[in-house]
Amino acid sequence: MTNSLADLMPLGRFAEPPEVQIIKDYVMDRYQQPVQVTVQSKQIIIAVKSSALAGTLRLQLHQLQEICQTQKRLVLRIS
Repeated sequence: MTNSLADLMPLGRFAEPPEVQIIKDYVMDRYQQPVQVTVQSKQIIIAVKSSALAGTLRLQLHQLQEICQTQKRLVLRIS
């Protein structure tokens, strides 16, 4: 008997790390812009659509890192 992929996967969705939602909420509350956040082993990549937003967020990376309570490096990427 073979198992389908749906049988092997859990029914619920995978939970996002809390840092993802914190960063998304932070940017949305202050700048009303959506961002994409990718968590890797040693860094968190924040993808923004404009260089102006990236420049503004760059000045706030230390504060954002404290809010997330993480030691991972925050990286801004314009996409």
